Amino acid sequence: MDASADKPHILVVDDDTRLRELLRTFLSKNGFRVTVASQAAEARERLGVIDFDLIVLDVMMPGQTGLDFATEIRRSDDVPILMLTAMGDTKDRIAGLETGVDDYLGKPFEPRELLLRIQNVLKRNRAVAAPTGGELPRLVVFGPFQFDHELGELTNMGKRLPLTDAETALLRVFTTRLGEVLSRETLCKSVGLAVNERAIDVQVTRLRRKIEPDPSFPRYLRTVRGQGYRLVDA
Repeated sequence: MDASADKPHILVVDDDTRLRELLRTFLSKNGFRVTVASQAAEARERLGVIDFDLIVLDVMMPGQTGLDFATEIRRSDDVPILMLTAMGDTKDRIAGLETGVDDYLGKPFEPRELLLRIQNVLKRNRAVAAPTGGELPRLVVFGPFQFDHELGELTNMGKRLPLTDAETALLRVFTTRLGEVLSRETLCKSVGLAVNERAIDVQVTRLRRKIEPDPSFPRYLRTVRGQGYRLVDA
């Protein structure tokens, strides 16, 4: 059996040939299988035949931008995405979070920092997928939704809804403590984010778009002014 088959497989999508090859070499030396693509069209072909563990995706590319491609991916796939943005470009980072990317890193960057961020995202993803302890029910129901703690899957009347690993982590903590008010700090820690109110608000907004009949007037995932959020079985 090929031992490399057990290594996480990363897709690097960037139009900068030098950077692609640098990341291919660096990540390969640090325990990953690496496939590269120069633009969204090429990456789409790779995704059609390979199940990747994580995508490193540049924002600025010829043709379809990284943000638009991330939006396309999120319609059907919850593979973790780490986005590369222009250093200090808050607009791109916020847009990326709204799209559903799991982390971002500004260019230029140290390869070691990218490695650490990749490891952290993969660690969070494994934690989301891991079964919970025996005391909690595997299935939690709220409204027409059912969340499977073991599989990390959300369904609505039997139809599976795609989730990012951050959204799955949020649902895991919300359904574990159904009805409780959870602070933004608690929620940030649950999804592996640095404590950042804006970041968690963006993730909650994205999750509401998937579970609320009208996200502007949330029925299930409610804001508790000055305290945080809580999920209720309305």
